[in-house]
Amino acid sequence: MLKLVQAGLGCHPKQLPAWLLYDAEGSRLFDQICEQPEYRLTRTEIALLEQHADAIAAALGPGVIVEFGAGSARKVGPLLTALQPAAYVALDISANHLSQATQALQQLHPQVPMLGICCDHSQLKALPPDPLLNNQRRLGFFPGSSLGNFNRTEAVQLLTRFRHILDGGPLLLGLDHPKPASIVEAAYDDAAGVSAAFARNLLHRLNRDLNADFQPDQFIYRAQWQPEHNRVEMALVSRCEQSVTIANQSWSFRAREPLVTEYSLKYNPAMTKTLTAAAGWRMLDRWHDPDESLSLYLLTAAE
Repeated sequence: MLKLVQAGLGCHPKQLPAWLLYDAEGSRLFDQICEQPEYRLTRTEIALLEQHADAIAAALGPGVIVEFGAGSARKVGPLLTALQPAAYVALDISANHLSQATQALQQLHPQVPMLGICCDHSQLKALPPDPLLNNQRRLGFFPGSSLGNFNRTEAVQLLTRFRHILDGGPLLLGLDHPKPASIVEAAYDDAAGVSAAFARNLLHRLNRDLNADFQPDQFIYRAQWQPEHNRVEMALVSRCEQSVTIANQSWSFRAREPLVTEYSLKYNPAMTKTLTAAAGWRMLDRWHDPDESLSLYLLTAAE
């Protein structure tokens, strides 16, 4: 973790890995973000899954559902009901959040065997051995437009890794579409200030875990749509000239200098087709809401 933070602070602009946002408190705050009126992605995606669960289940076919970055595991429920999979495997970086999510989900779906694996799914090369996975077809599930947190090169690498992990099984991928700046920026900078608290919690985590001396109040949160990149940049912007010490190393910030906490890239269907093809996937089907604001894509490994 220290080496990643040091490398990120040495970049221009300074940028830290998005997964650092998801300690126990960060995961709790992200769940609150999903409930904010400005953040429509979660509600739209759940509605799509509920509406098309039977068709999606039929298209996926039998097997074990493997959800990458499961978080609170709120979205997989309609698939568990419609598909009745051989098992559900949840991958997430927050151990506490993963345990709570799978326990709650197990109560709702007692007939489905469940396994939680605490890991960084963006670096995972293979699933650990487990009897639930033996001789089972693997069905990937990656909702929430989480792929947008990675730049294009990283996204292709991640999708390629997923293809190997799934060992020939399909992938159901949820991606948010580009939208007007006013809508996107409001979604990532809600009026209640939950998104800002989520970003500032990163600094609290660095202070706690790395004995850093960030002063969170000396940073302003900003979410800015960058149309030239089809992405939202989320950053903590320094209010003034200041320095921060981490592991006896000092880092300087200029006034108004951003520390990028994450990006969220948006993809339309044509962009998605190009991106996924570069990772060895072929698009089989697509489900979308009436406003074309979000799509669920069924991908299969290309021949």
